[in-house]
Amino acid sequence: MPGLIDVHVHLTFGALTMTDLLAPDLTPLKVEAAAAEQAKAMLLRGFTSVRDVGGPVFGLKAGIDRGKYQGPRIWPSGATISQTSGHGDFRLPFERSRRFFGKAARAEDMGATFIADGRDEVLSATRENLRFGASQIKLMAGGGTSSDYDPIDVTQYLPEELSAAAAAAEDWGTYVTVHAYTSRAVRRAIDAGVKNIEHGQLLDEDTLRLMAEKGIWLSTQTFADDNPNMDPKRREKRREIVENTATLWPLAKRLGVKLVWGTDFLFEPDLNHRQNDYLLKLTQWFTPAELLKLVTHDNAQLLALSGKRSPYQGKLGVIEEGALADLILVNGDPLADIALIADPERNFSVVMKDGVFYRGSPEQ
Repeated sequence: MPGLIDVHVHLTFGALTMTDLLAPDLTPLKVEAAAAEQAKAMLLRGFTSVRDVGGPVFGLKAGIDRGKYQGPRIWPSGATISQTSGHGDFRLPFERSRRFFGKAARAEDMGATFIADGRDEVLSATRENLRFGASQIKLMAGGGTSSDYDPIDVTQYLPEELSAAAAAAEDWGTYVTVHAYTSRAVRRAIDAGVKNIEHGQLLDEDTLRLMAEKGIWLSTQTFADDNPNMDPKRREKRREIVENTATLWPLAKRLGVKLVWGTDFLFEPDLNHRQNDYLLKLTQWFTPAELLKLVTHDNAQLLALSGKRSPYQGKLGVIEEGALADLILVNGDPLADIALIADPERNFSVVMKDGVFYRGSPEQ
């Protein structure tokens, strides 16, 4: 079968806790080392391509591409772009804005986020990410669960700010994706020219119909309240999202929305090994054949939306002549027993990326 694709990862954020990220002794080399370890494990789980939607991964990507590290292909977004008090504002309570006699926040120093307000700053942040090689741009357009200052229901960024980022990305032949849960935030983003929505668990049926009509991609997750180590405050914020996950998938599928899947493990390194388990949660709404097509062919179609800004040229998500040689050899038939995917160490005898064996050998 083709290599698996996860279109919502945070290779650096996912390798660190929030405490790690904000620690004064954290260095870019430590971040890269932690992320490299996670990247290798991800590849061995069968994920040969990923879209990183926020974080300082350019160094890690370069290291993987030149053979320093083992890991999946990475479509990088670079630093997330957030308004003040938005989903990407990770400042500690005592950290003042650099516009009001403060200095850049620790997360900004590490390349994790840009806090950008107003059209001009959003444009600068977008172009800075493009300068580093972003294949798409990620903005925070609504509240979230992992941030301290923004309730889930709030709408973030004014229309002209979102439009500026979308226009700048389009000028570079790529697109903007936004973090958003609510219909109000998503409709504003669509009107501004955004082509991809992350999450969307609080969307109403009319907004999902609009997305289907306009061909807007919905990259959503199989969130669950099954991490006993999650911070209680974060768990409370996340409860509504988890409850609505079970209704979003079947409704979006029925309405014909362009659906793709990703994990979005954030500041919870102990969850990363469950990537394949979270993939299998899709069996609640998809047949084995539909599930495998979603996380190979369909996810690859979203990666292709980056156009010439894609860092890798070639066809993914299929097994055919001329396609990139990303392959998994499964001990068994996943169409008959999709649960085989849950245990890659036991059931994947070969994991190949670009014709190179990372698990198994040619003799197999």
